[in-house]
Amino acid sequence: MISENQIEEVLEDLFENIEFSAEPAGLYDPLRYMIGIGGKRVRPRLCLIAYSLFKDSFDEKILEPAAALEVFHSFTLIHDDIMDNSDMRRGVPTVCSKWDANTAIISGDVMSIDSYRRMAKASASVLPQVLGLFSTTAAQVCEGQQYDMDFEKSKDVPMDAYMKMIGLKTAVLIACSAKLGALVGGADERACDLLYKFGYDLGLAFQITDDYLDLYGDTAIFGKKIGGDIINNKKTWLLIKALEKGGELEKSGAVDPAHGKAALLRAMDMKTDNEAEKNAKIAKVKEIYETLGIDEDVKYEIIRLHASAMGYAGMIGLSKVRYEMLHRYADRLIGRNK
Repeated sequence: MISENQIEEVLEDLFENIEFSAEPAGLYDPLRYMIGIGGKRVRPRLCLIAYSLFKDSFDEKILEPAAALEVFHSFTLIHDDIMDNSDMRRGVPTVCSKWDANTAIISGDVMSIDSYRRMAKASASVLPQVLGLFSTTAAQVCEGQQYDMDFEKSKDVPMDAYMKMIGLKTAVLIACSAKLGALVGGADERACDLLYKFGYDLGLAFQITDDYLDLYGDTAIFGKKIGGDIINNKKTWLLIKALEKGGELEKSGAVDPAHGKAALLRAMDMKTDNEAEKNAKIAKVKEIYETLGIDEDVKYEIIRLHASAMGYAGMIGLSKVRYEMLHRYADRLIGRNK
């Protein structure tokens, strides 16, 4: 059986030695930079764990596709940072701020292409399924990003619409990672589908945890300024839940109007022209969240989705040792600090 220590060693070696073309440097240096700044390697790790549930050793047929998942994810981050006008990613300058937007666009494009080149090295026996899954997932991630941009223009976004958006933007790639590892590992269709569902619910929990950490995380650990989502009026689980819950409680008279939906909408319109105004807006929105109990609601939702994911894992019929490997992965993913 492949151990977790072996998986960590393979991941470290895989990304320390990953190669991109040398020239033109202006195109490929941002790729090396983006991969080099690290990250949790959430997707390739899950891919290798899923593979190890059915195989006892690694080979290139899974290593390059696992790397492809991280390369593709990094491409989406490069382009997300352009669209969000972000200047920091994982505690260092983003590609678009270190270079410029045009460089970030074309380097992101070639990173996407590189991910397909690596994915095509999967086992020939499952290559059609692998490429079909990956292509569908790649399109879904773009659909999720479009919904996310559409939501920026609306004050009210229903929770089911938000969950659909993060399902596409975040959860499908994590689900794809789990299913991909199982496919290349020779798992049957039922196990592959259950691992996809495991990854999907865990991906939802992962994104909602990200929403939570944007306000309640530590800047030094999280790698981004705290409260950025509030400053930008970004639709998050916390904001949507607060708007819905605040409106309901306001109508029933169960909450002071100063902490209901109307107050939250006013807070969203607060100016953020300088640091003092930004801090005031963050403090006001946070106060409303905590009066409404949103800080506790979000923790419950993360736990609920984690339990749902583990329910699917429990249906696969794994040995106790292998099930516990998935459980530890899930625990670390939503118990993260960054």
